[in-house]
Amino acid sequence: MSHLKPGDTAPDFTLPSTIGEKATLSDYRGKKNVLLLFYPLDFSPTCTKETRQCAEILPEIGADDVQVFGISVDSLWAHKAFAPQNGITYPLLADFHPKGEVSKRYGAWNEERGYSARTAFIIGKDGKIKEVVTSDVPVMRDIPGLVERTRRAS
Repeated sequence: MSHLKPGDTAPDFTLPSTIGEKATLSDYRGKKNVLLLFYPLDFSPTCTKETRQCAEILPEIGADDVQVFGISVDSLWAHKAFAPQNGITYPLLADFHPKGEVSKRYGAWNEERGYSARTAFIIGKDGKIKEVVTSDVPVMRDIPGLVERTRRAS
């Protein structure tokens, strides 16, 4: 689905965030590997399981050199309700207005459904995409595997 591939420079963006006011991808260049987790919707069953699992494993595996961002088309207000209810300690970003703009730039937009497809991008400290992983909407991704591969991306 994504038109981006390994070796491409990850498109920069700034989005409203549940942690801090906004998050800008390029702020992490040269500092951390980044795992972008595009997901369909807050409060949906698979998305809830994935985001909880990611929040649980990050401290366990000591992923200090990895920045995880969850991105969906939900509003920041929805994210701010969803995150604490599910123990999510990493930033959730609102690709809300214009709806799906960042998702579209990454080729993770599902036009038919009006939300982001379940797509992960592993981005190295150099700002280059190292891996693109897509999953069907109802299928939970291998979050521990994605985080571990992101740790080793650079």
